[in-house]
Amino acid sequence: MANHQLHTPLRSNQASSSSQSFISKLLLLLCLLPLSLAALAFVLQWRGGVTDPTTRWVPPGSHQFPGMDSSLSPVSHSSPSDCVNLGRSSSPSFPYYHNWKFDYSNYLRPKICFTTTTSAGLEQILPWMFYHKVIGVTTFFLFVEGKAASPEVSKVLESIPGVKVIYRTRELEEQQAKSRIWNETWLSSFFYKPCNYELFVKQSLNMEMAIVMARDAGMDWILHVDTDELIHPAGAKEYSLRQLLLDVPGNVDMVIFPNYESSVERDDIKEPFSEVSMFKRNYDHLPKDTYFGMYKESTRGNPNYFLTYGNGKSAARVQDHLRPNGAHRWHNYMKTPNEIKLEEAAVLHYTYAKFSDLTSRRDRCGCKPTKEDVKRCFMLEFDRAAFIIASTATQEEMLNWYHEHVVWGDKDIKVKLLRKGILTRIYPPMVIVQGLRESGVFTSVIASAPSLSKEKFLMSIDSSNSSRTVASGSLPSRKVGTTKGYQSTVRKILDIESHEGAVPPLSPPGLEDDHLYLPA
Repeated sequence: MANHQLHTPLRSNQASSSSQSFISKLLLLLCLLPLSLAALAFVLQWRGGVTDPTTRWVPPGSHQFPGMDSSLSPVSHSSPSDCVNLGRSSSPSFPYYHNWKFDYSNYLRPKICFTTTTSAGLEQILPWMFYHKVIGVTTFFLFVEGKAASPEVSKVLESIPGVKVIYRTRELEEQQAKSRIWNETWLSSFFYKPCNYELFVKQSLNMEMAIVMARDAGMDWILHVDTDELIHPAGAKEYSLRQLLLDVPGNVDMVIFPNYESSVERDDIKEPFSEVSMFKRNYDHLPKDTYFGMYKESTRGNPNYFLTYGNGKSAARVQDHLRPNGAHRWHNYMKTPNEIKLEEAAVLHYTYAKFSDLTSRRDRCGCKPTKEDVKRCFMLEFDRAAFIIASTATQEEMLNWYHEHVVWGDKDIKVKLLRKGILTRIYPPMVIVQGLRESGVFTSVIASAPSLSKEKFLMSIDSSNSSRTVASGSLPSRKVGTTKGYQSTVRKILDIESHEGAVPPLSPPGLEDDHLYLPA
């Protein structure tokens, strides 16, 4: 009995020791197993023996993510002087990039085209164009003049699939002088005036021609968008203008994009599309009490809530009897279009985003820097004030004025307006444009453009000079003429029954309009 009692604790200790040993071995195995698998994966990956499973299901010709396409190797070449900032990074990082052409027009639906009138250089046009290619635009009708019409720029633009370049030649101006809208009254109040008024008439005449080209090309939608504006397709199931318009009901003829205005935070911005993320939201996307309640803090002493226009841009379904209604809207000769205004999507207007924008406006207009004379040149009050400052002030005075009226340097005000929703941060355009640049899209476009022969270069110079020589006489939109043809045109305008005028760039509502917008 005593012997039995002696061996009972011994058996218990042996069982406990065996259990502890098993647990220790199990824990060791659990630790070594993942470490072994990780080491094996590292060795296989280092030797190139692992295939990324996601690549097995990528169909040929589809979009690939960075690192999946061996063709994304750096390209070295010399670029034009205005393309210094279009350089590429040695590490591609743009998920949409397959090749620089983005030539998907055969299968994308709906087919969307842009028309614009521009004198900008490649450093502005290429980011603008390829951003919109990424979000679904297939075709561009570019009416070029100035720098955009120069041989070194135009040869690059003409080499891009889906781009039609139209030069402002004598033939174009003579053709537009006979156009339908030139002989109608709804645009006549903008005739025979310089600067912005002249541009507004040009844009409308070019839009009229673009409608015909869009219809011939089988386009479904047409938009007039300047090269300092980007469409922000918020609210779509994907970040895509194509998807946004695909979801528009079939009975809708026009879609209005309220505009947001860039709110720069520095005075040394060089590439607005890549450097600006803060925007002031449109009145149409704000509660009325917020808009009017924060109006004074939002304007900071400027003439209006926005520096420039506030009535947005619109997209029109390409159909019979379509016509422009100024640069911001479309109309139809045979019916009142059914239009909707988008609640989230917007057109981002990068206005006065660079300090040099002050002097560029001054250099484009020959008006006198007086309060009375600038009314002939500019439709909006801020443009008039900016022109006078740029024409009369020193460089230091201009910079101080730019800081006071354009740059958002007060952190407390910014935080307050961001919390109220007046200001907002929008990053996708910045990310897309920067990704395009780093992936080498812009440099690839320039490198792939055909060289300009000496004969073609001289012909283009002669054509450009000829266009400039006859410009002021061939189309009455340039200035008031005294010829018999001009007088007969005026008589014809006066004899036609008056119609509602074209929609000009309009400022957002001011405090004096408070009672018109708030419920009684």
